[in-house]
Amino acid sequence: MNRELKADCENCFALCCVAPAFAASSDFAITKPAGRACPNLAEDFRCGIHRELRAKGFRGCTVFDCFGAGQQVSQVTFGGEDWRRSPKLAREMFAVFPVMRDLHELLYYLSEALGWPAAGPVRAELEVAVKETERLTLHNPAALGRLDVAAHRHGVNGVLLRASELARAEVKGKKKDRRGADLIGASLRGASLRGASLRGAYLIGADLREADLRVADVIGADFRDADVRGADFTGALFLIQSQLDAAKGDGSTKLPPSLRAPGHWSG
Repeated sequence: MNRELKADCENCFALCCVAPAFAASSDFAITKPAGRACPNLAEDFRCGIHRELRAKGFRGCTVFDCFGAGQQVSQVTFGGEDWRRSPKLAREMFAVFPVMRDLHELLYYLSEALGWPAAGPVRAELEVAVKETERLTLHNPAALGRLDVAAHRHGVNGVLLRASELARAEVKGKKKDRRGADLIGASLRGASLRGASLRGAYLIGADLREADLRVADVIGADFRDADVRGADFTGALFLIQSQLDAAKGDGSTKLPPSLRAPGHWSG
């Protein structure tokens, strides 16, 4: 896979600052309807308060990841035409952006799974899923607008789940299954979650200090404000940067080499 699956804001027309709606909350200082530019957006498509987003109440912006969908829509789907110079394209461009983001997120997970030796038995299926998802990202705006993303995600999730099961099977002993569990505010300090399934679990505000999350499947898990100081995420499956950005960690939190400690974490 040669697609860059991380945001390249220099080649995007700030779609994440315009397309989504958000409401005044602990994550956003203001309410903004979908399709309206954030008042902090400058004429050059740069954020006017980028270095002060958290301080000014826009924490939600710091944990958003488009997985490279922004530049794909801007430079490929719409051939470099931006919504300011070509306002007639704005509505369609904003509608396509979340579709492309979903496809790129799936490509990110598929790319990760392809790198696991344990996933060898489903490698062919993973490769087929990559090719089909890549093909969909090259659709024209009208076709992307008609795409049933939920149906495609359902199919891809099936092979991602099988890859996860193969990887977690290498962890000895019984593994916890907490898929979709309500663990909001849960006391899990020092918990052994190695090889566990935490797919879609709600871990908002949970105490995960010194927890063992090695080889745990955390796809879709919500780590907002979870305390992960000293937690071990080494080899965690499908862990993404925005999950860490939403959590509270420090220098003792162990991370995979492909991810970084967020700047707001304590030393």
